[in-house]
Amino acid sequence: MASYSAPLRDMRFVYHELFDSSDISALPGFEEATPDLIDAVLEEAAKVCENELFPINRSGDEEGCRYHQGGEVTTPSGFRECYRAYAEAGWIGLSSDPQYGGQGLPAAISTLLEEMVCSSNIAFGTYVGLSRGAYRAIAAFGNDSLKTRYLPKLTSGEWSGTMCLTEPQCGTDLGLLRTRAEPNADGSYRVTGNKIFISAGEHDLTENIIHLVLARLPDAPAGVRGISLFLVPKFLPNPDGDPGERNGVLCTALENKMGIKASSTCAMNFDQATGWLIGSANKGMQAMFVMMNDARLGVGVQGLGLSESAYQAAVEYARERLQGRSVTGTKHPDKPADPILVHPDIRRTLLTMRALTEGNRAMATWIARHLDLRERAEDETTRASANDFVQLMTPIAKAFFTDYGFDITNMGLQVYGGHGYIRENGVEQYVRDARIAQIYEGANGVQALDLVGRKVPAHTGRYLRQFFHPVQSWIESHAFTPALQPFVMPLAKAFGRLQLATGHIAQVGLKNPNEAAAASSEYLRLFGLVALGYLWARMVEVALTHENGADQGFYDAKVATARHYMERILPQTGSLFAAIMAGASTMMDFPDEAF
Repeated sequence: MASYSAPLRDMRFVYHELFDSSDISALPGFEEATPDLIDAVLEEAAKVCENELFPINRSGDEEGCRYHQGGEVTTPSGFRECYRAYAEAGWIGLSSDPQYGGQGLPAAISTLLEEMVCSSNIAFGTYVGLSRGAYRAIAAFGNDSLKTRYLPKLTSGEWSGTMCLTEPQCGTDLGLLRTRAEPNADGSYRVTGNKIFISAGEHDLTENIIHLVLARLPDAPAGVRGISLFLVPKFLPNPDGDPGERNGVLCTALENKMGIKASSTCAMNFDQATGWLIGSANKGMQAMFVMMNDARLGVGVQGLGLSESAYQAAVEYARERLQGRSVTGTKHPDKPADPILVHPDIRRTLLTMRALTEGNRAMATWIARHLDLRERAEDETTRASANDFVQLMTPIAKAFFTDYGFDITNMGLQVYGGHGYIRENGVEQYVRDARIAQIYEGANGVQALDLVGRKVPAHTGRYLRQFFHPVQSWIESHAFTPALQPFVMPLAKAFGRLQLATGHIAQVGLKNPNEAAAASSEYLRLFGLVALGYLWARMVEVALTHENGADQGFYDAKVATARHYMERILPQTGSLFAAIMAGASTMMDFPDEAF
């Protein structure tokens, strides 16, 4: 049976040692985010995730959500109680503004909490994650009245949020949406239409649900230029702020899904539902992208969280499962067979899982730190540079973390062998749960197109400088450091491939956009692998300063894991580069009728 223990030691390493936490605590409003406080928060979060959320993960998957006549939905046993305890403890508002009841802690800490939640119970995490996204959109674009009425309730967890984009005829292409919004004399709107695949669209965890809905005004231009964003509550608030009259919002069905079965995925009908405009008319995509980008980073962390759970389960099983003898001779003569941990292929699998998971945690924290700098830095230059970095890395994090999240959960199942295929052991759920993360909040192919089509060429490559310059600088400054040579040289070669691929795609894409699009998925993975190579090299640099010091085993394992990454994973950049340079002809010249 799988278990979960929060990787607090590694989280502390990333937050305090790989990156200097003092520059975050120096930001306005974060003065109290001292190392002692941060460690205490992480330790308490670990207890909640390990002892409250993880025990109802598998039972929640088995039971699932239930749809009732009249459009009501109930969550699995234990979810309501856990949600209430989680909300009352203040976890939902961990990084929210104190003026709305939040604790005002850094986004980097919220990201580590989010990883623990996703590791222990990803379905539970969808409810709180969507509320956080709704909070951000309202905080960024809502008027003062909407902020005052809704943000404290979202922060406390009394109310929850959703994101209502997808319709039967439109998913990625939101320009095709048909939901309409007609103005009322009092400044509100009547919203009518149907939405599908709405996560947390209906449930019994909160007393009200706040839907953020994309819709068209009567005189709106065609396409995405004519989309507006509306706040549509399930219950219309009374003057005292409590839920009042039921709004014209109804869940008409629950999807029967492959995974995340304890998360309600709903078909929603809006029938003359009262709503309020968020932001400006016909500018809904601008507001929605705040929520979508937050959600995309959150979905990336879902892949990371499940990777950690799968790795822990696989290691535990590999230590206990007796099967065969080591090819170099018996290692445990007192046992009828050796643990499978002795076999090279099992060790390769586990080290690959570990290297990718720990590397992705470092990248997630790196990005989250820039979220804090973007919001809190006192000078405009730092805020702008941080935003450029977040814009560049968001599609990479979403696709890279979730592609490998699915791969790693599959590796974990493979370590279990036939026992992994049996539901009672728990690891097959990780595979099913991980698969959706590659699809929702923008399928990973769309993330790759966003990277090559928007982010790389934006402002004549300005976003790229926030990544390329620090990597190039680090390589140059450590090129002759003897202890780092096994790490600097592989990174330099892979980084060179990324630079060449970037220039090639920029050049050929100008002549034929299909060339850039055809290379987009390989390019995104190449970029992600180089980013992890850079972070692993930096982790080794930190670890080597602790030679013969306290906690030596931890630092030695860091260096050893980095070697595996540099020698067995980073070389994949060579084949990716070759595929990118091959061009689009093999796929675009293939006759349509031959498919």
